[in-house]
Amino acid sequence: MDIEELSRTSFARFDLNRVPSPCFVVDEVAIERNLSILADVAKQSGAHVLLALKAFSMFATAPLVNKYLSGVCASGLYEARLGREKYAGEVTTYCAGFKADDLDEIIHLSDHLIFNTPSQHQRFASQVQAARDAGETISLGLRINPEHSEGWNPKYDPAAQCSRLGTPISKVSAADLIGIDGLHMHTLCEQGFEPLKRTWDAVEDRLGPWLKNMKWLNLGGGHHITKSDYDRAGLIALIQHIKETYGVAVYLEPGEACALHAGILVGEVLDVANNDMPLAITDISATCHMPDVIEAPYRPDLLGEVAEGTTYRLGGPSCLAGDVIGDYTPAQELAPGDRIAFLDQAHYSMVKTNTFNGVPLPAIALWNSDTDDLRMIREFTYEDFLERLS
Repeated sequence: MDIEELSRTSFARFDLNRVPSPCFVVDEVAIERNLSILADVAKQSGAHVLLALKAFSMFATAPLVNKYLSGVCASGLYEARLGREKYAGEVTTYCAGFKADDLDEIIHLSDHLIFNTPSQHQRFASQVQAARDAGETISLGLRINPEHSEGWNPKYDPAAQCSRLGTPISKVSAADLIGIDGLHMHTLCEQGFEPLKRTWDAVEDRLGPWLKNMKWLNLGGGHHITKSDYDRAGLIALIQHIKETYGVAVYLEPGEACALHAGILVGEVLDVANNDMPLAITDISATCHMPDVIEAPYRPDLLGEVAEGTTYRLGGPSCLAGDVIGDYTPAQELAPGDRIAFLDQAHYSMVKTNTFNGVPLPAIALWNSDTDDLRMIREFTYEDFLERLS
């Protein structure tokens, strides 16, 4: 049984009325299952595998992450602080644009600091050197754009035309690499091994001579390593090839793969109506709680949906006309007070929530599908909304 089916089966046993609504419920058994797969890849390949905090930063699961992975990667000062304060191991920090006022603290918190462009590296060179003179041991990297696109959506394709992420490989010179210890190359989004292999094949001849003077290569994130159909043997072989050929350490930064099919978002039906089709208003908001539904866009799966029955258009309580999750056919007709749940919501949804319209943030719970133990991690209040305003 693959991890998606395991998730459906596990959460089908969970009583949705055990938690407040709305509420993220994360299964620590599923998290550990994913992490163990990643740890096995790391062991067989010799790679350093880091959790991408941008995708899943539920630090209540940090003890599990620390048990299996080498550390975390951050996208700026706040995530670097989170990584150093709540997790163990390495902290790698990349940002498309660093602020001078943040850099000293980021250097102190991080093991690797990755610049987006050679110009940022040059502009901050004296600040980096001053930090080193004061005892910091930061390793510097440069993000490159391989100019090979495998993206399925331009919004999520770092190699799309006119991308601001990374320096195009055709524009990198030997002088740009002076003082650089490693290269960072993130080009994937929710993809298997084959796009990574094609990207590597497209750039190896160019990167090879550079890597022989480097200490590490970071292959970024977007790898769906924990999916049952992912070619993990192919990934392991590629990492071994890079390590043996160029003598560099290899890093991977999975985010979604760490929490894939490990959580649900529980909600409650507030009202039902009809306007050319059945409608249901829920306390789950697409724009506030699952913004990727609108931004990607995509349709999250509903727990227990069936093929035939009454189809409802489910939407949130906000004033945004487009706050629509999608059309769904639940097993039974809906009524106010009924509980529903959307699958695979541990990654990205939790880190992107907001309080537009004063819509409350979902609570967060940690569940163990083996023991049925449930622990409420946090419930948000009016003060959490208030403190984001002025």
